[in-house]
Amino acid sequence: MGIWNAPVFGHIESTFKCKNIDRLGSENEFSSVRSWGNTSRKYDQQLRRAKVRAVSNDIKHPSTAAQSIARNTMLFLWLAPVGALAGDELIGDWSLQMDSETPAWMSINQTEGKWDVKMRLFVGSEGPHSNVARADGRLTFKLRQNKKTTDSKTVNVGMADGVLDGVVCTTSQDGAVHNDSFTGTKIPPVPTTPPDLSKVRFGLPIALLNGRDLTGWKPYEPDKKMGWSIQDGDLVNTTPKTDFSATGAYANLRTNAVFEDFWLHVEFNIGEARNSGIYLRGMYEAQVVDRNSRMQGKQGVGAIFGRIEPTKNAGKEGGVWQTYDITLVDRHITVVLNGEKVIDNKSVSGPTAGAVFTNPTEPGPIYLQGDHTSVKYRNMYLAPVIKKEM
Repeated sequence: MGIWNAPVFGHIESTFKCKNIDRLGSENEFSSVRSWGNTSRKYDQQLRRAKVRAVSNDIKHPSTAAQSIARNTMLFLWLAPVGALAGDELIGDWSLQMDSETPAWMSINQTEGKWDVKMRLFVGSEGPHSNVARADGRLTFKLRQNKKTTDSKTVNVGMADGVLDGVVCTTSQDGAVHNDSFTGTKIPPVPTTPPDLSKVRFGLPIALLNGRDLTGWKPYEPDKKMGWSIQDGDLVNTTPKTDFSATGAYANLRTNAVFEDFWLHVEFNIGEARNSGIYLRGMYEAQVVDRNSRMQGKQGVGAIFGRIEPTKNAGKEGGVWQTYDITLVDRHITVVLNGEKVIDNKSVSGPTAGAVFTNPTEPGPIYLQGDHTSVKYRNMYLAPVIKKEM
């Protein structure tokens, strides 16, 4: 019925460690990179000398010019530094597996010779991050963070034996350095053509709430306070927190089961000036606020938070039950809010802030925000995609 066991990600320790990183451009210890870099510079010198000799010979012997060009091309490909090719390998979107198990995602692109790098660690800013420098086939940049943050984070990332390999180096105010190594899984590009939803077949709806207890659900953070319970058949999160800060002392909630693409029906009751969210496959947050919330547009009700803005505000006032009908197929999302279609089969480019799963090729849970404010949910049904006709 479209339910799988949760994926287990392996972790490979990075061979690159940071030292004394107080600011971007500070000293780094990447001995293996330096060694390779010296070798690549020797190749560059050999390549330039070979080109000079080849051009000189072609001028003297025009009849062999074509053969010489072919030889020189092969020589260039053979002698070209691996770093030049590694840059191309880096380009694209990546689901990251951090040693700390922090959910993370990265997107690397290059436009007119300039690097455009986005990277998000759980609820942090995705950037784009500035001061991107490239040396020996690896990128180094400083993560943009909240102004209240007192530490600094510098990232070094590259390819090692065909595998994305990197480390986040956090330097605290007292100078202490903590390294969090990571590897990455390349994410295929989002399909450019939206799916024809008329040809998508769904299985029978699965009831995700039984109205009696929390069977089928568990806290995402077992060490946090549990505010979730069933009251009068509704799933209720009780917490004294009223502000919209990104995290809190109370636990978020997720399904034990994980799902691929689906249609989801859910009813929610959010108070005035309160906030929650429904994460599709643990990746894409459907925003849960009242229609008069200070959060509007891409952050308002009906939005895929920070990614897709609804065509209108079809929400209701706080304290009133509202309805979401959401379809997720091939990383394209359709949202019907209170009977009005506000997002029509739009592509989503990457995980939203607070995502706990970041690989769209893997199934993920339904995940509810409980570390923000109080909220109620009921009548939650999911129909998995079972067939997509071509």
